[in-house]
Amino acid sequence: MNKWTELFAGLVIVIGMILVAWASSSYGWTIMGKDFNLLNAAWVFFKGGLFWLALMIGALFILLGISDIKG
Repeated sequence: MNKWTELFAGLVIVIGMILVAWASSSYGWTIMGKDFNLLNAAWVFFKGGLFWLALMIGALFILLGISDIKG
């Protein structure tokens, strides 16, 4: 993958997950009667797992892009 594509994809994913987490807490998202607040996701295993997985994939793309720029 191109180094700039990796950096861009990583930044988009990280910023996107931050915005989704903020929006879910600010607007009180509910799905089938269940609260979907991603800012408290560390306390809820399934929702927290999805959030941290996407965030880490974004961070991985950023790190891969930085290592490609160095080399």
